[in-house]
Amino acid sequence: MAEIELFAMERYQSLYWHEVDHDLSESGVSPMTIRDLLGPDADAETFLATGLGYPLSEGSSETRSHIAAWYEGASPDHVTVVNGGSEANFLALWTLLEPGGRLAFMVPNYMQGRGLGEHLGAGTDTFSLRPRDGRWALDLDELEAAVGPDTQVVMVCNPDNPTGSVLSEAEMDAVVAAAERVGAWIVADEIYRGAEVDTDETTPTFWGRYDKVAITGGLSKALAMPGLRIGWIVAPPELLHRVWRHHDYTTLTPGMVSDRLAAVAMQPDTRERIFARTRAIIRANLPRLEEWIGAHDRFTYVRPTAGAITYVTYDLPIGSSELVERVRTEQSVLLVPGDMFGLDPGDLGRGIRFGYGYDIEMTMKGLARADEVLHAVASG
Repeated sequence: MAEIELFAMERYQSLYWHEVDHDLSESGVSPMTIRDLLGPDADAETFLATGLGYPLSEGSSETRSHIAAWYEGASPDHVTVVNGGSEANFLALWTLLEPGGRLAFMVPNYMQGRGLGEHLGAGTDTFSLRPRDGRWALDLDELEAAVGPDTQVVMVCNPDNPTGSVLSEAEMDAVVAAAERVGAWIVADEIYRGAEVDTDETTPTFWGRYDKVAITGGLSKALAMPGLRIGWIVAPPELLHRVWRHHDYTTLTPGMVSDRLAAVAMQPDTRERIFARTRAIIRANLPRLEEWIGAHDRFTYVRPTAGAITYVTYDLPIGSSELVERVRTEQSVLLVPGDMFGLDPGDLGRGIRFGYGYDIEMTMKGLARADEVLHAVASG
């Protein structure tokens, strides 16, 4: 099998996120603790008595039931639990992409899908979100061009990483229509759903819009528990049976403790309590970041709709990877360059993703250091 392409963003973060003074590359919010999750009245002894054996391969019935409750019309039979959203994406694409089949992939995006489309299928065709009228809008012409007779999967990230944008109902309908036209599956990465900036109404899901939809999600982003490594796929049972055949060759099961805590986290009342915490963090932090962005006349900014991330393009005579690497080496601040999200390096790829979901005072100190490099570049 051909060697898979380098997953540039993950490799870059993995190398340096524990080596810098200020990590602004994160895309989630300050993680929950077990105490935060269980609450002050929790029976710790019951939790401590958990046997550390194998859980069900697909996740416990309780966990799958609580996850299913978040997707109207779904049952536990529509849910399988895996190790993180990244494994959910991997297993969905490994199951659905066949030799000769192509992936239609939305950019900018978390680039795991594009690499897997090249590796598992015959290749990846992209369609774009572009800034227009104060939002990141779907380019419908590119969508139509990217979805052809060999397309087996159309993959979107909604809410989107890195822009924090959310597809409109009309744009979601267009994605469904394009997939339905050729009989392709939709894989919708919805891991940022629940982290809305300006509303308590949860981002609409692709679930239920089409009979060939697989939703991937997990506890890492809006639910603020990346360390549990719990992800899931919500899909028709016949597809999940095929997924299990692949899962048996990867991680086999989720962890027992993670499964138990996921069951607690996804109880409807607890889930909404966690979302309220996440939304409070991003709503408190975003104005501080926006004030800093507004002080830079070379930045172009579209306000995010969801997620603790935003994407800013810039007018400076330097590529994004070179700029971000200078910020890291000269100021010990880690950011993510725009050309790691599938964007043209000479166009929208000349930008930076900023995470703002952690300690905002530390974030602002990191941004002040980044200013040193930005001013130096701007002044030549």
